[in-house]
Amino acid sequence: MAGSHAAHHHAHRQADGGHQFAAKVLTVSDGVIAGTREDRSGEALGEALAAAGYEVVERRVVADGVEAVSDALTEMSSGFEGLIVTTGGTGFTERDLTPEGTCAVIEREAPGLAEAMRLANPLGRLSRGVAGIIGRAIVLNTPGSTKGCVECFEAVADVLPHALALLAGERLH
Repeated sequence: MAGSHAAHHHAHRQADGGHQFAAKVLTVSDGVIAGTREDRSGEALGEALAAAGYEVVERRVVADGVEAVSDALTEMSSGFEGLIVTTGGTGFTERDLTPEGTCAVIEREAPGLAEAMRLANPLGRLSRGVAGIIGRAIVLNTPGSTKGCVECFEAVADVLPHALALLAGERLH
């Protein structure tokens, strides 16, 4: 009896098992805020997260800028245990300030995740996106392109359930 309980508990924490990890998507885009662009990246990320077994509990759109991003991430991570994926604002234009907004609020960086996401595609070398931890939430910055944001998430999707379980207080080692 005790053995089956332990096995059930472990399965309970897998993103593809009975328990779903929660996820939130933050689209950072002046164009979407202005109504001149559709939020195709946020939609694609939501679908990719759901396909990977996450329950997408919030999707939000903010304008580009350090404060807009840091304020949204502070609100979205407050009391939240799970994954927050941003899309947009990771490039080289003067309005691409998502990494700066993220760095303002993360407590610890997770450079291995950011590095793995950059390796997903040759254009990843142009992404300034960061990854890190706020409380019990993992934040990933992904590019604003529909293909790029999904590729970056998929590049690290295999290790995220383990990382989220560790943040939630499980000792898996």
